[in-house]
Amino acid sequence: MITEPLVNPDKRQKTVTAPHLRVPQTIHFILFEVVPFLGFITAIVLLLFGIPMTWVDLGLFISLWFLTQIGFTVGWHRLFSHNAFKANVVVRVTLAILGSMAAPGPLLLAVAAHRRHHEYADQPGDPHSPHLFGEGVTDQIKGFWHAHDGWLATNREHPNTIHYVPDLLRDKALTTASRYYWLWVILGLVIPAILGGVLTNSWLGAFQGFLWGGLVRMFFVNNLINGVNSFCHVLGGRSFNTPDHSRNNLWLALPSLGEGWHNSHHAFPQSAIFGFDWWQVDIGGWVVLILEKLGLIWDVKIPKADTIKAKKAFLAARKAT
Repeated sequence: MITEPLVNPDKRQKTVTAPHLRVPQTIHFILFEVVPFLGFITAIVLLLFGIPMTWVDLGLFISLWFLTQIGFTVGWHRLFSHNAFKANVVVRVTLAILGSMAAPGPLLLAVAAHRRHHEYADQPGDPHSPHLFGEGVTDQIKGFWHAHDGWLATNREHPNTIHYVPDLLRDKALTTASRYYWLWVILGLVIPAILGGVLTNSWLGAFQGFLWGGLVRMFFVNNLINGVNSFCHVLGGRSFNTPDHSRNNLWLALPSLGEGWHNSHHAFPQSAIFGFDWWQVDIGGWVVLILEKLGLIWDVKIPKADTIKAKKAFLAARKAT
């Protein structure tokens, strides 16, 4: 991902090619994909050498994981990408900031890329489909890597934000939040370091807080987000015979707070709830319902049971013909 929204005045132009941005795109990939991975390796090595993960470290990891993952799934995905509900400016900005702390790229570009993904799901034009590289084993491995991480560094055609996110460009609060993306990412690393130092009254605690609540947490959340692009288009069950390759994954749905119900999401992209069956745990959806009860959001879109049943039958019949 690069760090500024790309705008071509021609709304009909869906992508923008900007060769001069290859360097910042690569820098972003190294800083927020490679460095968190190295942080994860460092944490494992420290554990092996007898420097444990303390209760403070665990608390920082869990709290920052939950907050940033909620920011992404409830804010960036359900609200900003799909307009699944409406929210006041405080909720919108809070969710934008929390999602930014996961470092998935600036808000406007990330949302534009996701809307383009739904437009061309698993077809040429999809920014991160694992199914566009051939049928051989090597091709499938290449496709999986592209979907999981590679596209963030190698995509040269970026979505034209004026085409894909004109609604967000009109939201001054969100455009401002997106403009300060780097600040939110840095705060996501600094805050756990400060809390770790204060709560343990030690420099080691500050380092451990930065490591576990910052880098390791960022590595974990990024791989949850990326895992939806890769695993959830390759492995899992299909409740709906959608024309793409989307899948549902329980094991990914739990830590991603509902994102793993990806096939259900592709069947009803504007739904604020991803888990339609009673056993499909969707913590992000539960947060949406809580916010609605508190009056902080409204116009929440959830398909009725008969609508879900009819859609399932329609997709099954279309595939059979």
